[in-house]
Formats: sequence, C-alpha cells, structure tokens
Amino acid sequence: MTIEIRRLGPGDAALFDRVAEGVFDHAIEPDRLAAYLATPGHYFIAAFADGEMVGQLAAVLHRHPDLRPVELYVDEVAVAPAFQRQGIARRMLEHAFALGRELGCAEAWVGTEPDNLPAKMLYERRSLPVEPFAMYVFKL
Repeated sequence: MTIEIRRLGPGDAALFDRVAEGVFDHAIEPDRLAAYLATPGHYFIAAFADGEMVGQLAAVLHRHPDLRPVELYVDEVAVAPAFQRQGIARRMLEHAFALGRELGCAEAWVGTEPDNLPAKMLYERRSLPVEPFAMYVFKL
C-alpha cells in the first residue's frame, strides 16, 4: 500500500471527510478546520492511504519580536493505530522539517508527555539530547 504525504491548505477541507479512527482526539469541527487551514503561519501535513487520512501533523510558524530566528513549532503528530510503526510519522516529520527550512526556520521543536514512549522514540532518533522543560497550563 502506498502512503501519500501532503501539505493541505484552504481548499482541502473535503479531504477530512475520510479520516481513520485515532487520527484526531475529537470530531472535526468544519468552522475550526476552515479557520486553521486559512490562517497564515498554520501548516497541516497529512498522510493518506487509498484516499483515507491515516496520519496528521499540525505545525505553527513561531515568530519572535526580537532577533531570534523563526521556529517551526510542531503542535501535534498522530497516526491511526492500524498504520503505526510503518514510518508514517517519521515521513510527516521530515516533510515538516523541509517546510521549516523552506520558511527560513533555524529550528523546529515539539513536546510530548513523558510517558508517550512511541513519540519519544520517534523524536529522540533524530534529535539532540532532550531539553529540560516544564509546561504550565492555565485554564481560561
């Protein structure tokens, strides 16, 4: 089976009509999807098998007001359970890194939960040592 990796944009909402179980945590909300795909600096990379979306990577171009270079923040990576361990997440990540280089980013970064072993294995295979990091979530 051939897996196609594509960057999606504002005209691609119909490609979200066939999504494999486990690619998203929640149902797709059409208005939110349209806003995401149309927002400059938001990037969506998807993996397809026979027209069905089996993987997704969402990223945001992170700009700083000072002289620090632009960064690509990889917000989310997911692959349907039936398609995991086939290199799909790695290929989407490589596609995102190429996009980051194209956009002039000096770095890309991603975070994951300490107990998410598959994600940690994916990132640690191609990363420098893990950065110490603490995240605080503020309920608004």
